Amino acid sequence: MHFTKKDILEKRSSLIKFLKTGKLLRFPGAYNPLCAKLIAEIGFEGVYVSGGVMSNDLGVPDIGLTTLEHVSYRSSQIARVTDLPTIVDADTGFKNCKKTIITFEKMGLSGCHIEDQIDEKRCGHLDNKELISKNEMVNKIKDSIKARKDKNFLIIVRTDANSVEGLDKTIERIKAYEDAGADMIFPEAIKDENEFEKVRKNSKGYLLANMTEFGKSKLLDKKQLENLGYNLVIYPVTTQRLAMKSAEEGLKSIFKDGHQNNIIDKMQTRKRLYELVEYEKYNTPDKKITDFSTEGHE
Repeated sequence: MHFTKKDILEKRSSLIKFLKTGKLLRFPGAYNPLCAKLIAEIGFEGVYVSGGVMSNDLGVPDIGLTTLEHVSYRSSQIARVTDLPTIVDADTGFKNCKKTIITFEKMGLSGCHIEDQIDEKRCGHLDNKELISKNEMVNKIKDSIKARKDKNFLIIVRTDANSVEGLDKTIERIKAYEDAGADMIFPEAIKDENEFEKVRKNSKGYLLANMTEFGKSKLLDKKQLENLGYNLVIYPVTTQRLAMKSAEEGLKSIFKDGHQNNIIDKMQTRKRLYELVEYEKYNTPDKKITDFSTEGHE
């Protein structure tokens, strides 16, 4: 039970309308549904679900170990708690792009991206990646487009060619992928403003920028990306990094001091948590729950 107003068709159509404005959309990564609610409350335009975060959450590296079943279920949990469109990382398509598109569309996502690495993939900002051929990827794109039912479900195509074949080959792939019908291109591991600009000049469609920390790309701000003509920016692992850093420091403090009194001010309060989960809206015939208030739960 969630107090959202838009159905999935409305979420998708609103995303398409916003893209047409030419303004930059910001999609922070959500590592769980509660984080997605926070993203929506603060005012961002959408939610992103990272394959790397999914892997990290399971305690394994981002090397293609997750399954379509796990990613689709978890991303659907995240997507359904807000009125924002949610885009998910589909890695290489889980060996079956048609099934992947059908599944994510059915599970309430607004779009997904599929990349041109081999199935034994790596994180996009690591070295020694391997690509499938341009023609093979074109066929995967065409299969994906044929599989979707809602034309507003975004099929985003990621190319990892820049750190493997260089920028010129990346641009060749981008043009081929756009000609195949990709709704948006995600050029991974683009290094700096000059490379971002060159990609923009050679692309005729929507472009996604990945502002992940500790990677190969220079971290550009909203205004810079807008001036470069990019349409959507993701911050895929940012919230998970923030949460895990805070948790690590807090646990070390408890281990050292034997109590948590020194870190109470670093925690989300009970009242703030109840506000975020909208506790007071869960009214039922049970008087004890109906009369609940956040007052007194500081």
